[in-house]
Amino acid sequence: MKIDHPAATDARVDARPAVDAATFAAEVAPRGTPLVLRGQVAHWASVRAAAGGDRATADYLAGLGDGGRPMEVLIGGPEYGGRFFYRGDHLEGFNFHREKAPLGALLSELLRLATVPAGERHTLYANAATAPEHLPGWPAANPLDLPLGGATPRLWIGNATQTATHYDGSTNLACVVAGQRRFTLFPPEQVGNLYIGPLDRTLAGPPASMVDPLAPDLDRYPRYAAALEHALVADLAPGDALFVPAIWWHHVQAFGTLNVLCNYWWTFDPANSAFHALVHALMAVRDRPETEKAGWRAWFDHYVFGDDAASAGDHLPAAARGVLGPGSDERSERIRRYLLTALAKR
Repeated sequence: MKIDHPAATDARVDARPAVDAATFAAEVAPRGTPLVLRGQVAHWASVRAAAGGDRATADYLAGLGDGGRPMEVLIGGPEYGGRFFYRGDHLEGFNFHREKAPLGALLSELLRLATVPAGERHTLYANAATAPEHLPGWPAANPLDLPLGGATPRLWIGNATQTATHYDGSTNLACVVAGQRRFTLFPPEQVGNLYIGPLDRTLAGPPASMVDPLAPDLDRYPRYAAALEHALVADLAPGDALFVPAIWWHHVQAFGTLNVLCNYWWTFDPANSAFHALVHALMAVRDRPETEKAGWRAWFDHYVFGDDAASAGDHLPAAARGVLGPGSDERSERIRRYLLTALAKR
């Protein structure tokens, strides 16, 4: 596979051939590092159809989307080169806008834009469209026989785009259907070297790095050079899949005039987001005196991060452990009620 754009690093994500369900559960899902599964979904009807080019891809998708809900489409001007990002020196807005569009209209516009010179081409991107709602025929026509906990397939359809370096709060399996993709990945501990943007005003959900990996400004973001020492690149062709552990940062380039990716997020409960706990800690912990912070660090280590954190309440009678009990839906609901009551007392 040939991708003309230079990679940020020569280091590559490990790769192996497609795996069966048992091997995935035993050897892939427990991994703490990314892994490319070559040809994992090469058997999908969508991948076979996409081998016929843009028109064949569009015709296939249109056949699956009859009756589906309109998609949210991100639209960027040609002057931004496909990079969805903030606008202005003070990040006063975004360089794209959103519109709702039926699948047929999106596909027709992508085919039309394919005839426009690259420098004059708008960027379109339908992101994370849930297949059952937007392409009702997708799940049955493109089944994935892997233990993903019932995760919903989501479609990403567009032309040449660049998604800013971000993380997912859940484990992710990204499957390329049409076009080529390049993922540049960074381990979670590089967060301090990636110069993360606003936490509460994000591009499309999770916070993103302010650095453009295709043209990094090391004068403005000097620590990014250290992040690059840990970066890994995965170049994916149609039929390939990429396993991305939760919290790994990744920048995504999509190439071509019509590309399609299907991904699955699982092992994530948005109601129990660790990110939300972090944001609350900014208010409750970060600005306290250093002596207090040292004390609270001991609390966090004892109850959250320490090796024995899960057993921190074991000295109590089981019926009295309350929020310190073992993980369960009942405990989660108890914690939720406690926090709602506590935060309402202002």
